[in-house]
Amino acid sequence: MTTRILLIAHAPLAHALRECALHVFADSADSLLVLDVLPHAAPDDTLRQAQQLLADAPDMATLVLTDLFAATPCNVAQRLIAGRAARLIAGVNVPMLLRAVCYRAEPLDALVQRALDGATQGVVQVMALPASATAPKQISPLLCHDQNPDHHH
Repeated sequence: MTTRILLIAHAPLAHALRECALHVFADSADSLLVLDVLPHAAPDDTLRQAQQLLADAPDMATLVLTDLFAATPCNVAQRLIAGRAARLIAGVNVPMLLRAVCYRAEPLDALVQRALDGATQGVVQVMALPASATAPKQISPLLCHDQNPDHHH
């Protein structure tokens, strides 16, 4: 069974991240849920909204990704995952999300490690190329290529 992914972030980041993921993995729309936390939203109201998103399958494995540790989305997510087959990672970035979407069929704990690896490996300093140089043709295998070299990203 596939793990669903819930993005909870300050508005409009959750929806923007979902759109980035769907640009690469268009077939993942059903397993990628989002909740944008609006300014001045009450945490209890946000928690209720998150619970409603997960209500259709309360026992389904869920990876929750939030933007900032100790901010409202993360605090709400901590309350949300209590008693569920769920894990929470704060500090979501695009490489983390793409890795999570790509490997969502793996067991939840393995998926968490894949997402964390994607997050850290996806942050690199890039040096400027001389004006006469062409961009490199090889893309680093940060997404799904570590298992399937033919998988598109």
